[in-house]
Amino acid sequence: MTITDTDPGTVLDWGGPLVEGEVVLDDRIPARAPWSAVVRAGHVLTIVDVGGNQSADCLLFSDADRTVRYSVPDTLAWQGNAYVRTGTVLRSQHGTPLATVVANEVERQDTIGGACGKESNTLRYGHHTEHQHGCRENFLAEGARNGLSARDLVSNLNWFMNVPVEADGTLGIVDGISGPGKRVAFRAEVDLLVVISNCPQVNNPCNDFNPTPLRTIVTAPTGGPQ
Repeated sequence: MTITDTDPGTVLDWGGPLVEGEVVLDDRIPARAPWSAVVRAGHVLTIVDVGGNQSADCLLFSDADRTVRYSVPDTLAWQGNAYVRTGTVLRSQHGTPLATVVANEVERQDTIGGACGKESNTLRYGHHTEHQHGCRENFLAEGARNGLSARDLVSNLNWFMNVPVEADGTLGIVDGISGPGKRVAFRAEVDLLVVISNCPQVNNPCNDFNPTPLRTIVTAPTGGPQ
């Protein structure tokens, strides 16, 4: 389904599940808002980049023990590559698998660009941005609903954000390589608490300077446990 919202320049494509299965959860995340859900082991979460080039900042926690959380260095060291693509195993700080990327419609996904916040916005873009909330504030608000606090915020995934790593090791947030309706899907290897900040950033290209909604769809294997 492709529709145009009230801004004639913004095309929204709500897409659908990227992996076949029975839909057990189907949510829409408004622009700039947080979201969370527990995805059961074996279920697949599809995230739809509805408006295109919209960063979905994402944290993962084992639901059985939320001190076990997604780790960027462990994930990248195990696979020997800076990018997240189909087949990437998303690992905890103990090296244990939390989830596996099973389908991806974007050339590469980022996990080294970090998350924005009020303090970093002020430092990077000036004090006139201090009233703008960032992903850190979204994570804190949604984390509090799940018993998490500031000490639980760690490095994150940035689905659909383009952070190329150059030959000399430099990197930066640049114009996106995603588009309306593009999707990524990962399978939970354990019962998994997923926390997403639909990034509110408007001071760099991570959202094409135009925050748009996201869609999250959880599917269970057909004939499997619900």
